[in-house]
Amino acid sequence: MLKAGFVLDGKYRILSVIGQGGMSTVYLAVHERLKQKWAVKEISMEYCENYEMISRKLIVEADILKRLDHPGLPKIVDIIEKKDAIWMVMEFIEGKTLKEILNERGRIEEKEILIWGKQLCEVLSYLHSKKPSIIYRDLKPENIILKKTGRLVLIDFGTAREYCYKNTVCDAMYLGTKGYAAPEQYGGMGQTDARTDIYCLGVTLYSLLTGYNPEKPPYKIYPEKYWGEHISLEMKSLLLKCIQSEPEKRYQNCRELAYALSQIDYKKQKEKENERRKIIKFLIFMMVGQLSLMFCIGCKKVSFCYKEEAVVRYINAAEKSEDKKEASQYYKMALELIPEEKLIYQSMIKYFIRLNHFQIEDAVILLDLINSVCEEGTVIEIFQKHNALGYAEFSYALGLGYFYDMGNITGKGASEKWFCEAVDTMTSQDENEAFGKQKRKRAGLYAKIANYYNTFLLNGTDQSGERGTGDFMDFYKTLHSLNQFEVTQKSTKSDLAAAYLISREITIEIMNYAEQFLKDSSINKKMLNKELEKIEERTKYFIKEKKQMEELYQFMNEAKQKIEIADSFKDKEDVRDAGGT
Repeated sequence: MLKAGFVLDGKYRILSVIGQGGMSTVYLAVHERLKQKWAVKEISMEYCENYEMISRKLIVEADILKRLDHPGLPKIVDIIEKKDAIWMVMEFIEGKTLKEILNERGRIEEKEILIWGKQLCEVLSYLHSKKPSIIYRDLKPENIILKKTGRLVLIDFGTAREYCYKNTVCDAMYLGTKGYAAPEQYGGMGQTDARTDIYCLGVTLYSLLTGYNPEKPPYKIYPEKYWGEHISLEMKSLLLKCIQSEPEKRYQNCRELAYALSQIDYKKQKEKENERRKIIKFLIFMMVGQLSLMFCIGCKKVSFCYKEEAVVRYINAAEKSEDKKEASQYYKMALELIPEEKLIYQSMIKYFIRLNHFQIEDAVILLDLINSVCEEGTVIEIFQKHNALGYAEFSYALGLGYFYDMGNITGKGASEKWFCEAVDTMTSQDENEAFGKQKRKRAGLYAKIANYYNTFLLNGTDQSGERGTGDFMDFYKTLHSLNQFEVTQKSTKSDLAAAYLISREITIEIMNYAEQFLKDSSINKKMLNKELEKIEERTKYFIKEKKQMEELYQFMNEAKQKIEIADSFKDKEDVRDAGGT
């Protein structure tokens, strides 16, 4: 491996390592005289068992790239060969890979996928149009860089091949990435061609849209029903056609696929434009209607009917919008018309709080909306005053969003206010089965755990010694109370889902704080294991969602291990203390 400062071939000074895989290392280098940055890809005999074969692949990659000229492909400028190593010097693409972006965001919005999909079709179409055609064969988020300009660039041509139309023999070996590769890339299932890249592109777009990683076991694409409601039916249909196992059933070239993507984009723009026109027309009609009915009996009631219809239109427009700022404007207009309307708050919860993906920016927008001011005060105050039950349900749902979907200490701490609001609002009302005793009880327990995060974890451990270990005993009691939540075969789906979330939370807390719990003389190993046993007993009633259950069992096993380790440390400390006295 080259060290920083080394000058390769008397021209390229190595600055740092920017990428490393099983077969090669990529460095950032600068030309000594031109002061221009380049990427240097190295294959060394020292670190590569199949050096001869891999080095030949690098030469093939270089031969392919040096004949290409496209903004979506890196340019190659030099090849340096020695007895035990080979280096390819190429354009340094500054930006992030789509894999890095996906890891940061969790998943990518469809409007961005439409732009990226068309760009990738353009560069693949260019490769396929060469004589002979170049088949890329390893399209995946890791091999695509997004430049600061917004342009996508394909990197790593290690598996690319020139397609021979006269050759009808099947590809002899598997090349590509498991999970992303088309069936014909596994050898013996047909020859790879342009439709192979269409399959890989379909899986790549699927991964970006859903957040699922097909490189991980079971190396497959989940059924359409698990993809999520945020993906349009048109996009789902397009992806399903891309990933057909038989090449004849896929799009036959990238021009066809690019056209299909542009049709989805056009339809979305048209729907947005039509929705805006409808709202404008409706508002004009409403204003004219209100003016004409001002002198009629019951004009107030008629006006309210118009408002209700306008609110529904605003909600629909917000839910269809993929731009959060635009959606917030629609919600704001709806709140200004009827601030106590429960449907608005339910829709906002659904829009801004996504599963495991409630970000601070979403919370800021949502809080700005509910705290917007109208004549009687803030809209949330009006909602609470005129619709106590709706306000309690909204508070509970927002609390769950902070607690689970934002997660971490900050999110869980922020949930306390909303769980307390849910409990306080319902306590001041008559018994109401619509909200339910169980939900109210859960809200109270969640509030206690959130209070623990706010008063103890956020402020750090007590250094004075005055509180001793009482905080952890109180915390254990809260978890123990939460763990008494009973479910049976007759439990509702809502209660079962809550039981799963509660079980997961208790397991994680025991796993994280086993050592602190056992330092308290009032808590022992048996007590903690009993909590885990109760959770394990409860799992037979949960919905058998394999991925969730595997995660819960993994947490439980880790928690048991942490208890054992913490208990063994405690025993050693007890022995030392006894020896000291």
